[in-house]
Amino acid sequence: MNIPPDSTVLRKVQAVFLDRDGVLNQKMPEGVYVTRWEQFRILPGVPEAIARLNHAGLLVVVVSNQRGIALGQYSAADVDAIHERFQDVLRQHNAHVDAFYMCPHDKGQCDCRKPLTGMFDQAQRQFPAIHADRSAILGDSLSDIEFGRKLGMLTVFIEGDPARQKPGAQTAAELADLRFPSLAAAVDALLSLLSQAQPQ
Repeated sequence: MNIPPDSTVLRKVQAVFLDRDGVLNQKMPEGVYVTRWEQFRILPGVPEAIARLNHAGLLVVVVSNQRGIALGQYSAADVDAIHERFQDVLRQHNAHVDAFYMCPHDKGQCDCRKPLTGMFDQAQRQFPAIHADRSAILGDSLSDIEFGRKLGMLTVFIEGDPARQKPGAQTAAELADLRFPSLAAAVDALLSLLSQAQPQ
């Protein structure tokens, strides 16, 4: 774990942006997409980790590239249905995601496909109190970390399954402020650091 040189950033974090595949649910093999709920396998400890973020008063937002929509493999309605089922599971753990944003476009077609920052802009329109320098991004790919770095967020790399890491994962790990094996481990450490950073 690498503590950011300016650890005062930790006391300011009010919103946590989460990538989806590989962070919340098991990533499919490269080039294969989650198209229905039956393929959405929630990773161990995820509902409990989101509950801890909720209980700490942090806004929890999911930002996910969903290129499979542009490729015709599934629809935006399919993604919404998966997210509704995921919220149902979270509610059983007294947890929730405050908002889901997805990019349905192919490469080079938009300003919202990470590492571009359009999904942050969408979130800020819905939640005007969000500020990038008071936010963290937790993701498992280089595009997630670059997204956060462009915005000045605290960046956290989730290592996940080494067999299913995307190309560029090692670079992402080196660029990130912090790195952890899973969302559960990241949330535990982040909340501990936030607690320590609060003025006494």
